[in-house]
Amino acid sequence: MPRGLRRNSEKSAEIVAPQLPQVRVITRDQHGISRRNISNGALRVLYRLNEAGFEAFLVGGAVRDLLLGGHPKDFDIATNATPEQVRGLFRNCRLIGRRFRLAHVVFGQEIVEVATFRGIGEEGNVDRHVVDGRIVRDNVYGSIEEDAIRRDFRVNALYYNIADFSVRDYVGGMQDLEARILHLIGDPEQRYREDPVRMLRAVRLAAKLEFRIDDTAEKPFARLGQLLCDAAPARLFDESLKLFLSGHGLASFRELDRSGLLQFVFPSTATALKRSRGTEFRLLLERGLANTDERVQAGKSVTPAFLFALLLWGGVRERAERAIAGGTDAADAWGDAGEAVIQEQVGRVAIPRRFSLVMEEIWALQPRFEQRLKKRVMRLLSHPRFRAAYDFLVVRAQADPELEELADWWEQAQAVEPAELGELLAQPAAVATTAVSEGAVPKTAARKRRRRRRRKPAGSGSDEQPADS
Repeated sequence: MPRGLRRNSEKSAEIVAPQLPQVRVITRDQHGISRRNISNGALRVLYRLNEAGFEAFLVGGAVRDLLLGGHPKDFDIATNATPEQVRGLFRNCRLIGRRFRLAHVVFGQEIVEVATFRGIGEEGNVDRHVVDGRIVRDNVYGSIEEDAIRRDFRVNALYYNIADFSVRDYVGGMQDLEARILHLIGDPEQRYREDPVRMLRAVRLAAKLEFRIDDTAEKPFARLGQLLCDAAPARLFDESLKLFLSGHGLASFRELDRSGLLQFVFPSTATALKRSRGTEFRLLLERGLANTDERVQAGKSVTPAFLFALLLWGGVRERAERAIAGGTDAADAWGDAGEAVIQEQVGRVAIPRRFSLVMEEIWALQPRFEQRLKKRVMRLLSHPRFRAAYDFLVVRAQADPELEELADWWEQAQAVEPAELGELLAQPAAVATTAVSEGAVPKTAARKRRRRRRRKPAGSGSDEQPADS
């Protein structure tokens, strides 16, 4: 038994041993992982553990992405050293977690996560606690073979050994990488009941890697997707950011929708996609997510507020328009609709208030773009959320050609000098009631719809400034 580990019962070893496949060792000359592509912090932890007599392996997504030719942002390490022993080797180490005890070794902005090999413990073990099939505490330590079986997908159970620079494959991860497919380790239903968020991880990895989810891993989604409704909303918020703000948000959305899991995480979005204007809403979502992916890939800033404003727009618009048709004041209708949709959503995904306030302002400002009267235009241009709301209008225009003229006009309004803005403003106000002479603003002249006068919505008081998109 490796140094520093609690021994599991012989009964557990007898159960696990037959399930362990023959380890496959891929030597240095048979794979493309180079230490030049591993962070300095991760290398320091690997070497220090190895020099202290412990086993040390780079593991998980970092190994997977390095083998696929990518550049991982995070590097996780697995070892036979206990968290306390890791802390004894590094002064810059802190221990975290209740469910899983982990060591975080901090090097400036980089955090290297170090986990002790997980074992196969019995449910009655004091360090392993299961409630309704879900693992709520699990600090049973074991061997590297047991650790491999405990991981979620085969492609995430590959180990890079710093001692000889080889890659160890215990469950067929290399085969899955070559076939570009995601197999879950163990019985899918049991693994999803242990942790329902694994279903979202499957979707996210399939979208990121452009892999196919194995049929046996995807089949339980329809039956067990409801378990996501009981997952911690704060955890689903974090998982949503990984899904949509990591540069593959459009692919993640399509996978969520195709797999049927969207309805369990964003029920308002799934419902709006089935309504009469669902095609337009889908186009808006896809254009907005594509724009967000481009910003992420270009290294530009993105904000969760804009993302969630996109995802929930269909439900907000439907509620607001229904209330206005029933006689509710427009400003009140949009404000009430935004608040109601957010309140429903936070029961599934815990959107922090600093983001939801911005979302409500983005939505409330949309009808004000059509009120092109001098005072109202000037107030809107100076609004602290103008840029975020305008970017949202641009995405809407990409999905609805009728809004193209409106977006173009506001782009002009931002570009002209303050002294010239007065002349530009004088014409849309006339267009609202009468035709204008040729050469004014042609597209605006063609759009003669009279809009109901709307009251200015209340400010949010948030200090959070959203990014462009």
